[in-house]
Amino acid sequence: MAKKIDPSELTVEEKLHALYELQQVDSKIDELRVLQGELPQEVKDMADEVEGLKTRLTNIENEIKECETQISDHRVRTENANASISRYKEQQNTVRNNREFDNLNKEIEYQELEIEASQRKIKHYSAELEARLADKAKTTKDIEERTVDLNQKRSELDQILSETKAETEALVLRAGELEKKIDERLLTGFKRIRKNARNGLAVVKIERDSCGGCHAKIPAQQQLDIRTRKKIIVCEFCGRILVDQDM
Repeated sequence: MAKKIDPSELTVEEKLHALYELQQVDSKIDELRVLQGELPQEVKDMADEVEGLKTRLTNIENEIKECETQISDHRVRTENANASISRYKEQQNTVRNNREFDNLNKEIEYQELEIEASQRKIKHYSAELEARLADKAKTTKDIEERTVDLNQKRSELDQILSETKAETEALVLRAGELEKKIDERLLTGFKRIRKNARNGLAVVKIERDSCGGCHAKIPAQQQLDIRTRKKIIVCEFCGRILVDQDM
C-alpha cells in the first residue's frame, strides 16, 4: 500500500513542481472542455424544447378531443330536438282544443331554438377543431424536425465525449493525486487564482523577465529567489504563482 503523502513534509521545490504540474493537468482538462464547447448546453436546451413541444402537442390533442365531444353532443341534441318536433307535430293532429295545440307549438318553437343553438355550437367547435388540427400538424412537424437536430447534436457530443473520455478520466485522476501533495491553504489559493484568471492560469513561468500571466516586469532579485525555489513567490500585480523557465 502506497504511503500517504503529507504535504507538510514536502520541500518548497517539490510543492512548486506539484503546483506547476497540477496547472498543466488542469489546463489540459480546460482544453478538453473547450473542445466540447457549447454542445452540452445546446443539447440540454434542445431537449427541453422538444419536451415543451410534446407537452404542447398533448394539450392540443386534449383540445381536439373536447371539440369532437362537443360537436358530437350537439349533433345528438339536434337529432333529439328534430325527433321531438316530429312527435309534437304528430300530436297536433290529434289535439282536442286550441290550448293544447298552442302548447305543442311552443314546444316546437323551443326545440327549434335548441337546434339553432346547437348548430351555432357545432359551427364554433368545428372551426376550433380545424384550427387545433392545423396546430397539431405544425407541432408534430416541429417535434420531428427538432428531434432530428437534437439527435445530431447528441451524436456530435457523444463522439467528442467518447474520444476524450479516457484522457479526461486519467487527467482528473492525476489532478487528484497532485492535490494531495499540496497543503490545503496553498491549494485553496491556487483554485481561487484559477477561478479569477481569464485563462485559468494560476502558475506561470517567467518570460523575458516578466510574469507569464500579466506580463508585468519582475525585479532581478525576485527572479533570483524564484530560480532558487526556496519559497513560493507570487506576482505583485496579478497574484499568480511564479516559477522559473526550467520548472
